[in-house]
Formats: sequence, structure tokens, C-alpha cells
Amino acid sequence: MKAKVLLSLILLCGMPAAPSARADDAAPAPAASPSTSPSTSPATSPSASSAAPPACEIPANLLATESQLLKVAEAAKSGKPLDILVIGSRSTIIPFSEDSSYPARMQAILKERLPSVPVHVSVELQSKKTAEEAASTFVKLMEARKPTLVIWQTGTVDAMRSIDPDEFRSAVTEGVAALQNAGADVVLMNLQYSPRTETMISVPPYLDNMRVVAQEHDIPLFDRFAIMHQWNDQGNFDLFNPTRGPELAKQVHDCLGRALAQFVIDAAHLGPAQQQN
Repeated sequence: MKAKVLLSLILLCGMPAAPSARADDAAPAPAASPSTSPSTSPATSPSASSAAPPACEIPANLLATESQLLKVAEAAKSGKPLDILVIGSRSTIIPFSEDSSYPARMQAILKERLPSVPVHVSVELQSKKTAEEAASTFVKLMEARKPTLVIWQTGTVDAMRSIDPDEFRSAVTEGVAALQNAGADVVLMNLQYSPRTETMISVPPYLDNMRVVAQEHDIPLFDRFAIMHQWNDQGNFDLFNPTRGPELAKQVHDCLGRALAQFVIDAAHLGPAQQQN
């Protein structure tokens, strides 16, 4: 009931379609289309354009990590295929504009930056699922997909449903263990930031617990919440404004895709021999 009331409040606020930190998983899904199927392979944008727009600027400390992506490094240095699986919610995609979503933008930038490496990014939507519910699917999912790297975007539904933070941490721990046991590198991605929902949802416990799990398992945490918070505070993007939904979503996803590509390259310690700058 609490989640339903909160969702009603969010919808009444007129949240932008994709970049806002609403509970994407709890919202009604749009009509089915090829771009919103549960498992998709984002198309490569016609122009990757490595030169990031000024709005995409991020302080170096927000992309820094001491954890390494060893399997990504091995694949890139040997020229083996780099298969990346993004496990996420509806905020992972932009309905009817799949090639503008952050997984597609990440794929385009990685292909441009790593020309000798076959890069493929696919998406597995886990809409409306808590971390525990999503983690319960990982063994079969990994058997079927066998990715080199998994980027797991989680936390929104748990925060919306006020799942006990300790239970959330345990679920994320179990999910990460399942992904690692299957032989993949793992990157955790936390919630979106939205000034419209920060007073409605208690986000800090979920952010903190994801950080703890990342440290315990020595895996990178892509701090999407802090990055989007920075963009909003600096005026790069007005995440409070509901009037520019689709266009704003594309811009934010482009910047997130660029940031993720750089994050993966840095965490894998890929040097000039693998990169094209």
C-alpha cells in the first residue's frame, strides 16, 4: 500500500520519463515494442563521438575505483569478445529510442575506443523486481548468457518498497556472489538521483549498503546517484523540470553511457595498446 501511495505521488509530480529517479520498475510499462523487450541488444549509434559534451563532465573522484575488472582486461588484451550484460529496470532503456539508451551509448563508445576488441552489450530487464527477486534468476541467466562483465543496476524498487536495508544488503551480496561464481566481472550501479523523489524515498541506506557490498567483494561501484546529483547541482541538467522528458532522457543517457565506458576502461586498466584515443 505504501509503495502504491508513493507511486501515485510521483506520477502526480509529473516526473520526466527516463532520467528522473522514479521507481521505474514499479511504474506501468509502455506498450510492447522491439526496444522494450525483456532481453535486448542495444544498437550501436551511428556516431559514437568520443569527445564528450561539456554537460557530461564528471569530477574524477566520482569515476575513481581501486577495484579491477580482470576478466575485461584479459578479454581486451587478447582480442577476445567483450560481452557485457546490463541487468536493470526500465530506467535502463528509453522506450522507442533504444540506440539512445546508456547501454547502447556505452557500446558505441567502447567500440570506438577499443577498435580491436569485439564489444557487445545486451540488456536484461528485471522490472518491478527487488534485489532478492532479481538475484534469484542469476544462476540460470548466467548459464544462458555467459557474459564477461555484468553491470547490475539495482536499489530503486527496494527503496520504493522500504525493504529492510539489511535484507537488501544480503540480497545484493548473494546476487554478486552468484554472478562472480559464474565467472563474470561485476559492476554495481546504484539508484538514479531525482530532486522530486528524494523527500519521498529514504535513499541513503540503500546507497550505503551497496557501497559496503562493493567493498566487501572488491568490485567497482558506479555511483550513478552521485553523478546525476552533481549534474543537477552544477546546472548541467535540470532534473526537476518535467517538460523536456524525452530529449533530457537522451542527453542524460548519452552522458551515462560515456561515463560507464570510461569507468570500464579505467577499472580494466586498459592502456594505449588497446585504446584508440
